[in-house]
Amino acid sequence: MREFSKRYWPTIPGIILMAAFMLGPVIWAFYGSLTNVSLTGPRAQNPDFIGLKNYSHLFTDPAFPKSIWLTIVFVLLSAVVAQNLLGLLLAVLLERSNKIIGRAVSTTVVAAWVMPELVSAFACYAFFSKAGTMNQILGVFGLHEIEWLFAFPMASVILANIWRGTAYSMMNYQAAIGEVDHSLTEAAVVDGANSWQVFAHITVPVIKQTIVTNMMLITLQTMSAFTLIFVMTAGGPGTKSMTLPVFAYKVAFKYGDIGYGCAIAVVMLVIGAIFGVIYIRSMKNEKGLSNE
Repeated sequence: MREFSKRYWPTIPGIILMAAFMLGPVIWAFYGSLTNVSLTGPRAQNPDFIGLKNYSHLFTDPAFPKSIWLTIVFVLLSAVVAQNLLGLLLAVLLERSNKIIGRAVSTTVVAAWVMPELVSAFACYAFFSKAGTMNQILGVFGLHEIEWLFAFPMASVILANIWRGTAYSMMNYQAAIGEVDHSLTEAAVVDGANSWQVFAHITVPVIKQTIVTNMMLITLQTMSAFTLIFVMTAGGPGTKSMTLPVFAYKVAFKYGDIGYGCAIAVVMLVIGAIFGVIYIRSMKNEKGLSNE
């Protein structure tokens, strides 16, 4: 008991704060999803308990599966594939480059990440708008203007999210690669391994836990991305870029159906929890293999 107190007593204030600021809103959202509470009108103060009607409506709403699909595409392409691989590539290249070039590239990439999300969103809107930088570049080569945010809304927000979020993966991988024992890589080179073989058979296995952790974190961050998409396209045109966070916002605050919006938020929470379970299991399996 005394050992338990020494180890866990300092964490109790943090647990209480997390329960107050995180668990409370989660419980309220779940309860709200079981009611017909609205933003205005009599149901704003006196909602009725309607059970699972919001969920039955959600799973028959044609906009819901489309939002799920767009969210999957957005997360898979911009985070799991692009941010993860590009961040790893940049980390490897910067580890091998000279200090001046490395600092210049790092500063340029990190600047997009440290910039407030709202500022980044407006910058990306200006870049892809009809009179924006992208069309100005195309005009130099004699190409006609394209309304990127109307013709290719998902491609635009995916590229914007890659630009803004790659620095996070890059910094994670830089720290992990810096911890790789140089004696292992030197021994592999002495044995005749080339750069690719050293990376594939030495570096990647050593930083495997970092890869799993990074993929999990950027997946959850990207799945909840709202400001970037809302500023650039507001989920449009129509519903062509309406991911789940934008869908929930529009339902709750544009149409005033808070209960229905809470149901969407709860579904997002469940999806995030599933990813969390997968992450925890993969980390446990990885630790188990390393201990054998």
